[in-house]
Amino acid sequence: MYDRYTELENLVADPAVVSNPYQYGTYMKERGNLSRLVGKYLQWQKTLHRKEEAGKVISENGGDKELQLLAKDELAAAEKEEERLVEEIQELLLSKAGDAHRGVIMEIRAGTGGDEAALFAADLYRMYTRYANIKGWGIEVFDSSSTDLGGFKEIIFSVTGAEVYKRLRHESGTHRVQRVPATETQGRVHTSAATVAVLPEIEEVEINIDPKDLRIETMRASGPGGQKVNKTSSAVRMTHIPTGITVKCQDEKSQHKNRAKAIRILRSRLHEHVEEQERSKREKARRVQIGTGDRSEKIRTYNYPQNRVTDHRINFTLYDLENVMLGHIDELIGQLLAFEKEEQLKQLAATV
Repeated sequence: MYDRYTELENLVADPAVVSNPYQYGTYMKERGNLSRLVGKYLQWQKTLHRKEEAGKVISENGGDKELQLLAKDELAAAEKEEERLVEEIQELLLSKAGDAHRGVIMEIRAGTGGDEAALFAADLYRMYTRYANIKGWGIEVFDSSSTDLGGFKEIIFSVTGAEVYKRLRHESGTHRVQRVPATETQGRVHTSAATVAVLPEIEEVEINIDPKDLRIETMRASGPGGQKVNKTSSAVRMTHIPTGITVKCQDEKSQHKNRAKAIRILRSRLHEHVEEQERSKREKARRVQIGTGDRSEKIRTYNYPQNRVTDHRINFTLYDLENVMLGHIDELIGQLLAFEKEEQLKQLAATV
């Protein structure tokens, strides 16, 4: 990359290139994209030189204790600087994931296990809500279908804030719970599941949805105990005809607001649909690292009798389930991100 940057420096100074606005602009843009990384690389080179010089002073001046002490301090400072720069360079090399800083739309659905699965879906929603509060993120519910026992058959909500998608994208998949349900009279441990989907929220300018491709139906909202039930036709069902993707929103009393939320969900699902098609095309060549994000993939088990949470993708276990359910999931997420980074660096090295 440094070699290419040096080449570009010469190209943008070439009169033949300067006289061609399109070519000049292309080269300047490429140069700009490389400049930050190259700057860090040059700092790193200088730091390595400082380390080398300090090492020479230490080895060549054994009798001068004061000079030795100064050189050792310089060496320690250079090593600390090197560590910081290597970390920053790695982040820049891996920062191609453009979705990392997006907000997300999360969909949690009860899986196998009946009422207990719905209660677990509600527990997961509360876990993510608490985590969002800890992080200072915003939560907005788009649609939900609750049960009489306080669980959720389904809940769809957005999360907005700094690095939301980066930290939550690996939550997609099947979450399994092992515990004694509140309805169990004989104390037997049951296994239930809920699925989580995490979709990056897509801006309107990124996906153009032709109104002619939409079928929009309105109906009266339904659900247990809702104040707006059967009073107004505020609920909206939106179908994207070319793909068959359907979205329903009824959480707001206003039909206009439900339409706005439905189109946000639809944009994210269409983006995921396109991404899934691309993934399928290269599936045979792609090496799965941290899981596909497929909701059918079992990613994590929450075992209440053992106070244990296990992430099966990286074989990592925490014996702190109570705190995890209170939203303290940074350690789990940190382990996933560290594993992902290590695998990405291996792939990057293999391509050089």
